[in-house]
Amino acid sequence: MSRIGRKAIEVPAGVTVKISAQAVEVQGPKGRLATPVPRGLEFRQEGNQLLVRPQTMPAAEVRKEELDRLTHSDKATWGLARALAANAIRGVTQGYSKELEIVGVGYKAEVQGKKALFSLGYSQPVEYPIPDGIQMSVEKQTRVTVSGIDKQLVGQVAKEIRSLRPPDPYKQKGIRFVGELLRKKAGKAAATATK
Repeated sequence: MSRIGRKAIEVPAGVTVKISAQAVEVQGPKGRLATPVPRGLEFRQEGNQLLVRPQTMPAAEVRKEELDRLTHSDKATWGLARALAANAIRGVTQGYSKELEIVGVGYKAEVQGKKALFSLGYSQPVEYPIPDGIQMSVEKQTRVTVSGIDKQLVGQVAKEIRSLRPPDPYKQKGIRFVGELLRKKAGKAAATATK
């Protein structure tokens, strides 16, 4: 059974939810997001709670025999739809952010309008256009914060920035997420010295 899908989503004060057959539109203090409604599911708002249910189930309660008729992919889709709606509600109220740090001599970043410039040891600085809906800030030239209301977009932009110069396995130079654990490889000289 979909344990995540059955949970109600709390709708905080100041957030309006508009439900249609194709999408759930959420508007809050930070902006507006829409999440699609998968086929076979329906959203319903009761007071300050948003519920997701398969269309074949009665609205009041979910019985075990009805759950047993659902396939594994139906249950997974149910949980996914609920998670996407919960992420949208959190995004328009609190927002999301990811922090990256730049490690290396001479490596730095700066934001210029709608683009970010990264000096990462290449012959030219790397220019990264900042997408709509994303805010980027640089602190001390080596700490980049990516923030926005769309969780998927924030994660994608942070991953693209990290891929500009992934951490080197030997010296650990490059761009990494704050708190990311990296496994450092021993160099050739260190490997032969132990024999």
